[in-house]
Amino acid sequence: MREDDGPAVGAAAPVRLEEWLEQQQSVWLYRTLARTEGDARLRSLFLSLGDAAERQAVLALGASTTPPPAFRPSLRARLVAALARRIGVQRARPMLVALRLRGMSAVTPSAAPSNHPMPTSATEVGARHRRGGGGNLRAAVFGVSDGLVSNTSLILAVAGAGAAAGQVALAGVAGLLAGAFSMAAGEYISMRSQRELFERQMAEERAELETFPEEEAEELALIYAARGVPLEQARALTSTLVLDTEKALDTLAREELGLNPDELGSPWGAALSSFLAFATGALVPLLPFLFATAQRTLLWPVALSSAGLFAVGAALSLFSGKNAVLSGLRLLFVGALSGATTFLIGRLLGVTLH
Repeated sequence: MREDDGPAVGAAAPVRLEEWLEQQQSVWLYRTLARTEGDARLRSLFLSLGDAAERQAVLALGASTTPPPAFRPSLRARLVAALARRIGVQRARPMLVALRLRGMSAVTPSAAPSNHPMPTSATEVGARHRRGGGGNLRAAVFGVSDGLVSNTSLILAVAGAGAAAGQVALAGVAGLLAGAFSMAAGEYISMRSQRELFERQMAEERAELETFPEEEAEELALIYAARGVPLEQARALTSTLVLDTEKALDTLAREELGLNPDELGSPWGAALSSFLAFATGALVPLLPFLFATAQRTLLWPVALSSAGLFAVGAALSLFSGKNAVLSGLRLLFVGALSGATTFLIGRLLGVTLH
């Protein structure tokens, strides 16, 4: 809604004190960020969004003539604001998103006008976000790398202590299972928390869209304007967009909240993927001990682990853009250093305990 239109929508609504408090906190955060932001474009965006949040706070009071209670930002908001001042808005972006601040998608480097072409019609909104990405593959490669390095180090530590091949195998199996379950549990909790945050925020966003469609359209227009779209053109675009509730919600999630619904995934699927990725890497140094009992098999896990580390390092170059051989050698060096260190520690402990 434009400023000269007046608070027509929802003016007679009943008092919603919780929403008033949330909007007041948003006003405080936006203006705090604006005071410390060096980018004039973002500073202007924060000030505009703060004004928009202030108007929504007024609307949340309805027709009440009773003065609202004194406002004080929550401890969490004050801590996040302090961190944003210290480390920058971009690094604090996940915490700001969790506080339901709009416009956080404009904070990322990829959202700059040169890298983020603006849509010219409602049908183009959010189209680039729906393209596939390589995040799952990248996570799988890192999971294999974690399993490979950690279980190789564990196996070499136990072998260095002079344990028999059967004992080394038992330790390796235990390390594989413990690490895989730990990775799976951590990924499940992370994904579940992310999905719950998204569902809560989208429910609140849906309610606001139904109650204040013009205000939501104005906030989205301000974000597009901050990226270089003429304000009147952005307003025409977003006023059409909010007529389609589901498309509007999808766009608000991406552009106001900085959330991508396509990247949420399944918590159980993510947990299973993490379990399998870690287990795959952890199995490599363990294989020789599962099929032989001689102590000389220590050469095989070292050889297999070295080959695996180089291969995983080379695969990671697909995401870093670095030379594949150098990337493979770097991970091989890191894994070798870790394995040699744990082997020596195991040898010293074995001598001491025996």
